[in-house]
Order: sequence, then structure tokens, then C-alpha cells
Amino acid sequence: MATITASDFRNGKTFEYDGKIMQVVEFQHVKPGKGAAFVRTKMKNVVTGGVTETSFNPTAKFEEAFIERKEMQYSYNDGDLYYFMDMETFDMTPLNRDALGDAFVYVTENTMCKLLSYKGNVFGVEVPNFMDLEVTETEPGERGNTATNVMKPATLETGAEIKVPLFINIGDKIQIDTRTGEYLGRSKA
Repeated sequence: MATITASDFRNGKTFEYDGKIMQVVEFQHVKPGKGAAFVRTKMKNVVTGGVTETSFNPTAKFEEAFIERKEMQYSYNDGDLYYFMDMETFDMTPLNRDALGDAFVYVTENTMCKLLSYKGNVFGVEVPNFMDLEVTETEPGERGNTATNVMKPATLETGAEIKVPLFINIGDKIQIDTRTGEYLGRSKA
């Protein structure tokens, strides 16, 4: 295991802290006029997503945490279990709904995702940043109504609900930013 110190912190660096895997979100090396220097750190628990702020002595030591990201295809779900297939070995990995994250509501079957694991334990899923999805339910669009900032609710093929412009109709394929849940435009595919 590689050991790092707080002075090695960079955005995105992962390390073990109090038995949890943390990722540096922001850091700042502070050298006050009096007293010892310290590293003010905003860090995120990669399993729970909780963000905390702490100050560390620059010489504080931590075990570096190597997060494995494995590309797998989302196959299907059975109740609260979601199955992902390794495209090389065709092994299926079941994951509980709790590990999926909020953005998973935009994922359709056969979508390639990255499974995140630490020491063999899968704790999360990275979904593509953009998804092209079909609108399955929305109010009819009005002809000639091209006001750009007026939005209406729409239900997508995955069951997710988002806001779309008035001119979008049922059956339209649209692009979604899975990080924010925002409509980006009509699908180019």
C-alpha cells in the first residue's frame, strides 16, 4: 500500500481516513503567520457521498486508496438487484439499488457503466454523463410556440421525470445531462 501525506493532496486523490474511503474535493495549504502550517481539506466519502471539511497537519500520513473502475454493461434488474455484465468474461455482478446513485434513473438496459470498487467491494456506479432517451409522456407541443425558456414536465422511457421545452412531443429522442438531470437538446442519433 502506498502512503501519502496531507501535503500530497490534490483534487480527486483518494485515501483511507478513519476506515472510510475519502476523495479530496478541495484543498488549501495554509501557512499562518504564527503557528504551524496546515492543509484545509474538503473531502467526500466515496461510498456515502457525504462531504466534510477538516484540517490536517501537512505531515499526517494516510493509506492511498486505489479505486478500481471496471466498464460493465447494465443488463437488467430484478426487484432491488441490478445486474451488470462483464463484456469479456460474461460474468454477472448484482448490485443493490442503494449503490447506484441518483443519476441511475437515466440509464437504460445495455448501457455501458463503470462499476467502482475498492479491495474487491463494489460501492458505486458511474453512469455516462449524457444519455439519449425517448419521451414517453408529456403535454402535446403547441405549433409555433418556440419560447425558449418555458418548460413543461415530461416522463422518459426510464421513468425519470424532467422539464423539457414546450415543442418536445411524445416519441421525441432527447439528450439528458445525467449529472444535473437537465434537458440538453434533441438527440442527434
